[in-house]
This record gives sequence, structure tokens and C-alpha cells, in this order.
Amino acid sequence: MIRTVTALSLAALTALPALAVELVMVEQPGCIYCERWDKEIAPAYPKTDEGEFAPLRRVDISAVEDSVTPQRAVVFTPTFLLVEDDTELGRLEGYPGAEFFWPMLNMLLRDKTDFEEPTE
Repeated sequence: MIRTVTALSLAALTALPALAVELVMVEQPGCIYCERWDKEIAPAYPKTDEGEFAPLRRVDISAVEDSVTPQRAVVFTPTFLLVEDDTELGRLEGYPGAEFFWPMLNMLLRDKTDFEEPTE
């Protein structure tokens, strides 16, 4: 009987979804750097290893604290919050361009999660 209950308990736990890491983009209307990110990064992001590992979720700056638990106030847009279970693990503030965004995001993912770039 105990083995049956234990087996059922393990099966139930296995069926629960793992807490996922997300990249939350905090934005606001009229943000020219948000628009630039949308043009330069947004189309490719979900197709990348980073985007598959940390899917993007967009949040208006006025609703940040209703959506996630940031480590400190979000003042600038865009701000990219790396979150797990809606709690901030780390952040990137601003958007200086694609040539800086990808390496900074990659470093953040490697430092704060178990993200590993696939080897070629």
C-alpha cells in the first residue's frame, strides 16, 4: 500500500510543470528605445536559444509590481527583468543596440540560471 501511494505521489509530482524562467520587458508608450528593440530584436528573439530558454513577456511600467517582484523599482524603459516564479533574478536596463544586448543577455542568463549555449 505504501509503495502504491509513493508511486502515485511521485507520478503526480512529475506531472507538475517546472517553474520557468522568463524575460520580462518593461516598456511604456512612446519609448523610442522600446521601438528600436522591437525592430532589431523582437522578430528573432523567440527563435533563439535565449528566447526558447527565457520566453519574453511584456509588461507596462505602470503594472510592473502587479506582475513581478522586482529587486528594486523599475525607472527606465526598456528594462529587461530576468524572472523565475515572478521574482527578479537580474536585469538589463536600457537598450544600447543589438551588438550589446545579445552578449549582455547571454551573460545574465549564464550568471543567474543554468542556461548553457549549445555547442556547435
